Amino acid sequence: MHVWLLKTEELVLKKYLEDKEEYMSTIKVKQIKSRIGAPADQKRTLDALGLRKLNRVVEHECTPSILGMVDKVKHLVTIVK
Repeated sequence: MHVWLLKTEELVLKKYLEDKEEYMSTIKVKQIKSRIGAPADQKRTLDALGLRKLNRVVEHECTPSILGMVDKVKHLVTIVK
């Protein structure tokens, strides 16, 4: 399916996509403490973040949902630069 855009619409779309990429940053999260003894909901949060072993680092886009998950298990993880 082809979508035909006017030249001005094409320029606006390109500008929007470039701006969006600039503001979308990523964060690296590292698990620094064991999940043993943590409640089940925190274990599931670690699984959702992709952290299954100690000292593993995963990279995620910096979205409100990811930041909320990191905040929930902030005593088990750290943010790596």
